[in-house]
Amino acid sequence: MANTAKKKKKRALSTFGILLAVLLLVSIVTWLASGQTYTDPETSERVAVVGASLSQILMAPIAGWHAAGEVIGFVFCLGAFLSIVTATGALETGIQVLVKKLHGKEMALIWILMFVFSIGGTTYGMGEETVGFYILLASTMLVAGFDPVVGAATVLLGAGSGVIGSTINPFSTGAAVAGAEGVGVEINMSILYAEGIILWIVSYVISALFVTAYAKHVRNTKGSILTAEQLQACKDAYGQDEELSADVRLTGRQKVCLIIFAITFVVMILGFIPWGSLSESVYNFFGFTKYLTGNAFGDWWFDDAATWFLLMGVIIGLIGLDDKSKIVPCVVSGFADMIEVNLVIALARATTVIMAATGLGSWMVEASVTALSTSGLPAPIFGFLDYLLHIGLSFLVPSSSGLASLSAPIVSPIVANMGWSVETSIMINVAANGFVNLFTPTCGFIMGGLALARVPYETWVKWATKLLVILAVVLAAILTVCMMVL
Repeated sequence: MANTAKKKKKRALSTFGILLAVLLLVSIVTWLASGQTYTDPETSERVAVVGASLSQILMAPIAGWHAAGEVIGFVFCLGAFLSIVTATGALETGIQVLVKKLHGKEMALIWILMFVFSIGGTTYGMGEETVGFYILLASTMLVAGFDPVVGAATVLLGAGSGVIGSTINPFSTGAAVAGAEGVGVEINMSILYAEGIILWIVSYVISALFVTAYAKHVRNTKGSILTAEQLQACKDAYGQDEELSADVRLTGRQKVCLIIFAITFVVMILGFIPWGSLSESVYNFFGFTKYLTGNAFGDWWFDDAATWFLLMGVIIGLIGLDDKSKIVPCVVSGFADMIEVNLVIALARATTVIMAATGLGSWMVEASVTALSTSGLPAPIFGFLDYLLHIGLSFLVPSSSGLASLSAPIVSPIVANMGWSVETSIMINVAANGFVNLFTPTCGFIMGGLALARVPYETWVKWATKLLVILAVVLAAILTVCMMVL
């Protein structure tokens, strides 16, 4: 007798389900920690953790939307920009032309792009700014004979490897140095930069080797970690045929549109780089750029970038579209395409809002860091355990500047008094936080970027697990040795 029983498909928890589960788990922890005291970083007074109320939990997604308002506005305008560019046909045609020209050299492209993203990571903590690249690189890699995971990994691991080894990044290294110097601890910036560069390059090389090895596997076997249904969903979302046209060519107007497209992203990156931290003269030179948004390059934030993308989208529409009346519908369509992505970003931020409102994050950082720092452990063991501790804390406080501001003022003076490397203690903070932000679901730009590329979060974690283990071990070894010898 034939077995006609149907196998039940396992239903993976959706991105929204994962984020809601994290939100509820953190809320429960606030009740367990209620009454524990910590030093408020703003008032320097002792205050107590409070359990999250029902209203705070229910309102957290809305509060997360407000807290991530600038990022959400940027993503909406980015969607409008991409929608207009797509309507011109320049992006699809340009990708096909690029892939044809790079035939046989695609692996080099992965290495180059990952290195470029890593520069953004080490200099200014490139994170939310990468969201627009996910769908572009995922589509490009699909046409090149790979899969969307290769594209998403090129962006996330490229920028992420730079963040792990942040050098002049003001949002992680800068915040940690400021926290240490604020309590009277001197920092040798040469040692700090040297450690940052080592962590950056090592992380980049390991990541690039892992991505290219997978890319070769996909091309040679036609196999992907994504299912056939997921791959089809990606193709439908990108509006991109994976088959190359034999006679594909760019028109003159499409070439102009792509030049403006490239300039748009270059200008955005220039706007975010903290020129004042690098060179006062360069910062002053860029003063003339205030006419764009009111803020000069180096002072841009997401509202500035949103305005810039919307403006450039309209200009591309005027040049590339035969029917100029399509510009407004493209803007509306682009906004609609980003609704799911922005909901993910808002819900990811909701957990951070709960922790800030209840004081849970600040208490856990202070209590755990103080306990470890006063334990009397030898330098190598302290360095290793400090690294593990900051990995754990980064799940609760994914913000690099937030964790640095809370941790550095406590750890730095104790490490300095023991005669150990304060610079290494800072890089432990930076590297651990950067590592966790390669996969934590509370990181909005990861969840939003993966949603945009149509790569399920659970698939990303499954694919990246081996790499994450390798990176975790290598980073631990480097930082432990640095704590011993520097």
